[in-house]
Amino acid sequence: MSFITTIREDIRTVKENDPAAQSAFVIFLSYPGLHAKWMHTPEHWLWEHGLHGPARVLSQITRFFTGVEIHPAAQLGRRLFIDHAMGVVIGETTIVGDDCVLYQGVTLGGTGNESGKRHPTLGNHVIVGTGAKVLGNITIGDNVRVGGNSVVVKDVPTDCTVVGIPGRIVRRNGCRVVEETFEASKHRLSMPDPVEEQSRFNRQGIQANARRIAELEQQVAELSALVAQLTSREAE
Repeated sequence: MSFITTIREDIRTVKENDPAAQSAFVIFLSYPGLHAKWMHTPEHWLWEHGLHGPARVLSQITRFFTGVEIHPAAQLGRRLFIDHAMGVVIGETTIVGDDCVLYQGVTLGGTGNESGKRHPTLGNHVIVGTGAKVLGNITIGDNVRVGGNSVVVKDVPTDCTVVGIPGRIVRRNGCRVVEETFEASKHRLSMPDPVEEQSRFNRQGIQANARRIAELEQQVAELSALVAQLTSREAE
């Protein structure tokens, strides 16, 4: 894909995502998020061809003018929209899918306790809200929404909404998640299922009712025995 085609595609993406967007010419001149993304193309090329020093210097110049710091090694998908842009940081081993939206103050960073692949991987159609932090070698699935100022430090499956510190899933596949469970030993396998959660609560309710019925039956049996005892005494 040619660079001109990419520019046209990105400008069209801004028009679709930003209700305040004006003409293509104004977007081209006044959106630093686009400028940072476009400058990342030559920076990434330099990095991939072993020119790490020039790539880093160029990325710092881009940071100075746009307020966005994207490591030259990061992999960005098509139609990435960095809205307002200021304060966005994208780490070295980050992978961002297609049609993602990042708002101001977003950090796609590491935890400081990892080596190798130490930054997140975002799927397609991911929206990361203002000030949110997505940290570590984790995977954010397709169509995920991360609430503003959330801190996400573990994997998120597709079609979920995550909020809070630490981030927890509150919606999955359009359904509210009643309670999230997490086991460190099943880091990538223990994501919450709203149907299973509701079923668990139903089972707990049934068990509580069964215990109460047993208690009432015991009380009735004791009363019946007492009545029978009193009746036999009166007969004597």
